[in-house]
Amino acid sequence: MKKEMDKILKSMTLKFFGAGNHKITPEKLLETENGLFLDVRSNEEAASISIKLEHHPRIVSKHIPVDELSDRMDEIPKDMFIGIFCPANVRSTMAYIYLLSKGFTHVRIIEGGYAALMEALKPGKIWKQIQAQKNV
Repeated sequence: MKKEMDKILKSMTLKFFGAGNHKITPEKLLETENGLFLDVRSNEEAASISIKLEHHPRIVSKHIPVDELSDRMDEIPKDMFIGIFCPANVRSTMAYIYLLSKGFTHVRIIEGGYAALMEALKPGKIWKQIQAQKNV
């Protein structure tokens, strides 16, 4: 694990961060085929504001607090594109690096916190999603 973590840290250059390959907007994640919205907020936060994404059938929403991540790795499929969410991107960044160290390659940090997520889930956008599902 140490060598894998060393490799990950060495890859995090200015080019890496400048290209933005570690993050994704909520809108882009919601457009993803076969995606996982991984919510790493605490149980208390998730109980206060639940994020289910039920009207986005290509996205599975899963809540695993960052402090439970190592014990619940078997719940995270490696064949899905994973967007990790927390409000300030601190815990999502920790989860991102942890998942990379475990061999996950299609993983990104969802940028913008609650504000960006709520912008992507405004009533008009949800309505369009529901209508698109009916037309399929």
